[in-house]
Amino acid sequence: MADWRLWGQEQYLSDVTLTKRRYEKPREGWDHDHCVFCWAKFSESASDLNEGYTTKGGYYWICERCYRDFREQFRWQVARG
Repeated sequence: MADWRLWGQEQYLSDVTLTKRRYEKPREGWDHDHCVFCWAKFSESASDLNEGYTTKGGYYWICERCYRDFREQFRWQVARG
């Protein structure tokens, strides 16, 4: 069965190294990001997700649930540190 959260992310998220970290807005005027799979909202607000997995530079964010669901399929490594 197809998963509604998958729409081609393997093109840019397969075999990448992720870092688990707390969300911090990247610059003034930018206050949130979304999980690249389920669209859950990351922000510094207590009502949103405040921690997740991100690619180098914080460009793509992945929530804990989607990380667990897709980590084997996408062959992710998590950086230590």
